[in-house]
Amino acid sequence: MSADAGSSSAATADSSSAPRRSFWQRRLVDPIKRQLTQGVTPRKITFTLAVSTVCSLFPFLGFTWLLNLFVGLPLRLNQPIMQTLNQLLTPVHVPMIVVYVRLGELIWGSEEQAFSVVDMVQNFADLTFGEFLEKFGWAGVHAFTAWFISIPLLFAVVYFPLRPVIDRLADLNREPDAA
Repeated sequence: MSADAGSSSAATADSSSAPRRSFWQRRLVDPIKRQLTQGVTPRKITFTLAVSTVCSLFPFLGFTWLLNLFVGLPLRLNQPIMQTLNQLLTPVHVPMIVVYVRLGELIWGSEEQAFSVVDMVQNFADLTFGEFLEKFGWAGVHAFTAWFISIPLLFAVVYFPLRPVIDRLADLNREPDAA
């Protein structure tokens, strides 16, 4: 019985001797550390890259970071990876808007309308919101439709080829410890 009492007092002494974490550590540093290390298994990283690619190609300017955030948080995906990939895909995202508009026109059976991202951005600044929607509303519907239909394909094109690559990289990283 005295051995049990000694071990419980030692455990109490150990926990009381640990320094109390400050407010800033608990409220700022710890959440940042959790976010940086969240979802770092090879499968979760591959899943994060595939989901982020889909979100980063959403065919509306200025919304991809928000879509990455709102999709990634409930799935507990690594936000730093998602937001970095979102920025890296910007050169692909902008021309894909035109591709999605054209594919959407085919899906909807619409005539091809004059459309460019540059024209859209310039008109966004010059027109009222109603005028902008009147001019580009159907282009948005067409682009969204094509993007939405392409989600499974985009995911598969990224996830399945990357899965063995990321798994292999993880294995290479572990080999020195195993030997």
